[in-house]
Amino acid sequence: MIGEVFSSGTILIIATICAALSGLPMIVPRVPAVTGQVVSIVLMLIAALAGIGAAITVLVTGRAELFVIPWTLPFDNCVLGVDPLSAWFLLPIFLIPGCAALYARTYWHARHNPANVRKMTFFFGLLTGAMSAVVLARDSISFLFAWEIMATAAYFLVSTEDQKKEVKEAGTLYMITTHIGTLGLFALFPLLNLYTGSWLFPAAASLNASSPIATALFLTALFGFGMKAGIMPLHIWLPSAHASAPSHVSAAMSGVILKVGIYGLVRTLTFFHGVPLWWGCFVLLLGVVSGVVGVAFAIGQHDLKRLLAYHSIENIGIIFMGIGVALVGQTTGSSAMMMLGMAGALLHVLNHATFKALLFLGAGSVIHASGTREIDQLGGVARRLPYTALLFGVGAVAICGLPPLNGFISEFLIYLGFFRGVQGTGIAAAATALAAPALAMVGGLAVACFVKVYGIVFLGVPRSEEHAGGHEATWQMLMPMTLLAMLCAVIGLAPGLLEGALQQASMTAMPAILQKGVQPLAALVPLPLLTIMGITLLMLLALLYFWYRYRLTTSPVGETVTWGCGYQRPLARMQYSASSFAQMLTGLFAFVLKPQAHRPRIAGIFPRRTSFQSHVPESLLELVYIPALERFYERFIPIRKLQNGILQQYVLYYLITLIVLFLSDNF
Repeated sequence: MIGEVFSSGTILIIATICAALSGLPMIVPRVPAVTGQVVSIVLMLIAALAGIGAAITVLVTGRAELFVIPWTLPFDNCVLGVDPLSAWFLLPIFLIPGCAALYARTYWHARHNPANVRKMTFFFGLLTGAMSAVVLARDSISFLFAWEIMATAAYFLVSTEDQKKEVKEAGTLYMITTHIGTLGLFALFPLLNLYTGSWLFPAAASLNASSPIATALFLTALFGFGMKAGIMPLHIWLPSAHASAPSHVSAAMSGVILKVGIYGLVRTLTFFHGVPLWWGCFVLLLGVVSGVVGVAFAIGQHDLKRLLAYHSIENIGIIFMGIGVALVGQTTGSSAMMMLGMAGALLHVLNHATFKALLFLGAGSVIHASGTREIDQLGGVARRLPYTALLFGVGAVAICGLPPLNGFISEFLIYLGFFRGVQGTGIAAAATALAAPALAMVGGLAVACFVKVYGIVFLGVPRSEEHAGGHEATWQMLMPMTLLAMLCAVIGLAPGLLEGALQQASMTAMPAILQKGVQPLAALVPLPLLTIMGITLLMLLALLYFWYRYRLTTSPVGETVTWGCGYQRPLARMQYSASSFAQMLTGLFAFVLKPQAHRPRIAGIFPRRTSFQSHVPESLLELVYIPALERFYERFIPIRKLQNGILQQYVLYYLITLIVLFLSDNF
C-alpha cells in the first residue's frame, strides 16, 4: 500500500541513506570540486528536509515502526525502528548538518580549500547518515556498526587540517578516547545478550534494575555513552577536538554527536524498571560536577572555540541533571518529577543543539573575517560584522538560560523538577535541594563568561592591526545562523508548540510515567504564562531600545575614546583582556582549574620590554591522565617485547589462544 511504502520510517531510512551518500560526488575525481560541493549540499538539504518532516510526523502521531532486515551474520536480524524518542533526537541530527552544509559553501569553499574539501565533505555526509542510523538501530550489532562509522567519520573531520601539529594531536586523542568508550559498549551489549538471550533491544521496562547484572549494564552504558557525550571526567577529548575542527564541523559535533551519547544512555535506561535511588543520584551528581566545573573552565579560556567547547560540557551536565531528576522521580514514584526531569533534559537536547550550533557558526564567521580565534587579539568586531554580532548575541543569551529564549524554558522545567523533589523526604529531597543552587550557579557563571566573550570580541576597538580587517559573512553563512536564531526565539516565546511532541518523547524515554499515571506537561508547567511573560519582556526591551534611539537623536552626541585611567595616550592594549576579566573567577576555582601564570621579570631603572601570560590547562588530562598513562607505559615496557614484528611468532600467539579457548569451552 502507498501509505506503508511512504511511511515516516521509510522516509527516515531514505533520508539517512541520502545524507550518508551526499558526499559521494566529492570522491569522484572527474567531478570538479566546486560542482561536487554544490551537489553534496543539495543532497544534504533534501535529506535534512525529508528527515525533519518525517520525524515531526512521528512526534505528532506517536506511531512507532519497526523494519526487520535479514542478513547472513551469525546474530539476530538487523532491526531498524523509529518511535517518538528516536524522532526527537533525529530533529537535531538532520537540522544542524543541513545548516552546516549550506554554511560550508562559503566558509569552506572548494576553490579555496582544494587539499581537504573532498575528504571533509564526504565524511561529513557519512557522519550524518551514521548518527541517524545509530538512533534508528534496534539491535546491538547494527547499532555498533553505525556507531563505529560515526566515530571514524568524526575522526577524519576533526583531522581535516592534518598538516597542523595541534590538529593531529587532537585527532589522535579523539580516536583513542572514542575507542576506549566503544570498549564500554563492547561490554554493554554482550552483557545485555547474557541477560536477555538476544541481540535485539529488549522491550521497554522489561528488565529488573535490582540485579547485579543490571548494575553492570548501567555502569558500562554510563561509561561508554558518557565518553561520547563528554560528561566529566570523561570529557578530555572534547575541548581540543571542537577547537581543531572546522567551525561548521564543530557545530555538528557539539550540537549533535554529543547528543547521540545522551540518546544511547536514555535508550538503555528505558529497558529497566525498579531503578534504585543511587542511579538517579549518581547521574545527578555527574551533571552537577560537569555543569559547574565545565563553565568554570570556559571562563578561563582564551581560545574562542575552546571556550564554546567547555560550554558544551556544561550543557551536557544540565541534561544529566534533568535525567537524574527523572530517575530519582522513578524511584520515589513521582510522575511529576519523571515528566519534568525528562522533558527538561530532552528539550535541552534540542535547545543546546540550536544555540550551540549558532554560536559555533558565529565564531566561524569571526574567524573567517579576522583570521584568528584568540580572544585577546580581537575587538570591535561588531562594527565590521553587525549581523554576526547580533546573531551571536542571540545565541549567548540563549545559552545563559535567560528569557525570552529557549535555554530558559528547558532549564525552567528542570528547576520545577527540583522543586518537586524538595517536597519529598530523605536522600531524594536532599539531592534535588543541593542540585537546584548548583544549576543557578551554572547560569550565573555562564552569564559572566559570555559578558567577557561578547565584550572583548565584539565591543571596544581592535587589539591587533593584523586581525583588525574583516568583512561580514555572505548570505550562505548568515541564513543558517538566522534560522537557528529564529528557532531559539520561537521555542522561547511559544514553548506550547512543542508540548505534545515533548510529552510523547518523554513518555517513550520514561515508560514508568505510564505506570504511575500520566500528568500532562501543560498541567505541570504554565506554558501560556511563559509565552505572555516572554512577549511582555520583548516588548519592554523594544520600548527601551526606541526610547534610547530617540534620546540619541534629540541630544548632542560626541565621540571620544574610552577613559583610560588618566593616561594621556590610551592604547587598544589597555582594554580588558580575557585574562584580566576572568581573573577573579578563575581564582575562585583555582583548586580545580590549576591556572598557570608566567609573570614578567622587571629589573633595573629602564626594564626591557616584557609581557604577562596566563593559561588554564586541561588539568584532568595534563595533570592526571597523562602522568598516569606514562607510568603505566613504563611498567609494561617488558610486555611490548612480545610485539616484535615476527610473523611466525604472531601465528604462535593465535595458536595458543585457540588452544586456550578450545580447552575452556570443553571444561
